[in-house]
Amino acid sequence: MSSSPSITARTGTLVQVLRRVFKLAAPYFSSEEKWRARAMLLTIVALNLFYVYVAVLGNEWYGRFYDALQNKNAAVFWHEVGVFGWIAFANIAVQVLKFYVTQLLQLRWRTWMTRSYLSRWMADRTFYHLELARYAGKDGQTPDNPDQRIQEDMQIFTSATMSLSMGLLNAVVTLMSFIGLLWGLSGNFSFTFNGTTHQIVGAMVWVALGYSVLGTVITHFIGRPLIGLNFRQQRFEADFRHHLVRVREYSEAIALDHGEKVERDQLDLRFSNVLRNYLLLIKQQKNLVTFTSFFGQAAVIFPFLVAGQQYFGGAFQLGHLMQIGSAFGKVQESLSWFVDNYDSVAVWRATTDRLTSFDDSMAAHAAQDDGLQRAPAAVLHSDDLGVALPDGTPLLAGAALAVKPGDSVLLQGPSGSGKSTLFRSFAGIWPFSNGRLQVPDNVAFMPQRPYVPDGKLRDALTYPNPATNFNDDQLRQALADALLPDLVNRLDESDAWSQKLSGGEQQRLAIARVLLKKPAWLFADEITSALDAQAEGVLYKRLAATVQAAGGAMVSIAHRAAVGDFHNQRWTMVPQAEGAAGGGPRYRLDTAAVQPAAA
Repeated sequence: MSSSPSITARTGTLVQVLRRVFKLAAPYFSSEEKWRARAMLLTIVALNLFYVYVAVLGNEWYGRFYDALQNKNAAVFWHEVGVFGWIAFANIAVQVLKFYVTQLLQLRWRTWMTRSYLSRWMADRTFYHLELARYAGKDGQTPDNPDQRIQEDMQIFTSATMSLSMGLLNAVVTLMSFIGLLWGLSGNFSFTFNGTTHQIVGAMVWVALGYSVLGTVITHFIGRPLIGLNFRQQRFEADFRHHLVRVREYSEAIALDHGEKVERDQLDLRFSNVLRNYLLLIKQQKNLVTFTSFFGQAAVIFPFLVAGQQYFGGAFQLGHLMQIGSAFGKVQESLSWFVDNYDSVAVWRATTDRLTSFDDSMAAHAAQDDGLQRAPAAVLHSDDLGVALPDGTPLLAGAALAVKPGDSVLLQGPSGSGKSTLFRSFAGIWPFSNGRLQVPDNVAFMPQRPYVPDGKLRDALTYPNPATNFNDDQLRQALADALLPDLVNRLDESDAWSQKLSGGEQQRLAIARVLLKKPAWLFADEITSALDAQAEGVLYKRLAATVQAAGGAMVSIAHRAAVGDFHNQRWTMVPQAEGAAGGGPRYRLDTAAVQPAAA
């Protein structure tokens, strides 16, 4: 009775793994490509069955061929050489065709799965919200390195699922095809014990079964840690690669800060995790390879050791013995499929777990309700607006805000008070908001750090809209108005513009986008922090004129006092000591101090 819980736990774990695999695999075979996918899968199954049939023909050929050798029958020998040619040709043709169809199905499956997950990851700002959850300290609930899961894990999952499932099918069919053959070939095995003669019917079948079961149990005991080690190895490799990319992206800032040693230490730390876990993986694989190699080599001679006594006793000829050896090898190989594929199963299991957690995180996000009721309107208006940090700490509560066309509002407050977070709530990307909010259409949000994609300058300028939406004159005028005259004639140059342009140039490029697209409502977060006062004044006047001409309004975040000259209202984030101490909101938004723009 004491062993029942562990057996149940293992069965439950196996059932859970199969459910996860089904959850990941079923959507493709039920998608718009289902008929093609199913047809290709059935073709692969049929080819596997035919491959086993050819193997059965090969086993029968063994008997005839080696009997001809023992009997020195040249006519039969040369006839069987010709038969072998046809068997070999069929074997090669099946393997080539099976490889091609399998690879094609894997490619189509991976393509569909990658596009499906990319669509889900990019939909409804899921990619952003999952990162927020991670940085909020919820690492156990959110997937690490989703880029790796989409790029690498899906390739491993599709290829491993196909190879392992077809390998298992091949093993099962081979077992069914050869176990009867081996039963008939092995005959009865007699032995005497305590003066009594005993007979075992189909002895070689029982020997193969016992040999394989023993090998499977020992293999599982040795290789079980590989699942966790493979899971961690994939994570450590992704973390190391991610930090390498960050060093490349922030190369100038690191160089200016002389941060090479710190970054090298960070890279060494991440790479040491890779090496440490990989060494553990190697040691565990060494133990597994040692046993499986011994197990495989012993299986070659084992059937001859068991059946050799009968052969030398004249019970059957050499061809019969070779057939026993071949059939035993096929049965033992089929029963030992788990032994031979344990390392691959461990990698596949770890990959399945990683993809399942990624899938679950995206599904949980899709079902999440942030509590903020948004509605379109001609003005910006909120009732009882609340904003919190990812860890649940409230920043604002019960905020009532209103901005009408023609207004220009400057939002100020201490650093870290949540000004940018409030903007994110306005934009609808902050999932930790509640209350009611009305937001106008034709709106543009400008973050502190603009995103500048690599590629042609015209594409970076019009992002995220297609460059074909604008003619060259419009693009050049926007660059000139944003004080970027040196870029006017470089529209078709391709470069890593986030590395090529200075911080001030990137801010002006973002302003050029706004001047080009002419939104009615503009929310600007420290968009001129890298500019000199003169350029800041010129560009703010042009932005204000743009939104006023479109009949909208502008809301800005800035620390410089001079920016207030371009706004006719001020909102201030005022700290609340009693709120922070008692679990209430840390700030209140003071909108009462309305001041006209400076002359």
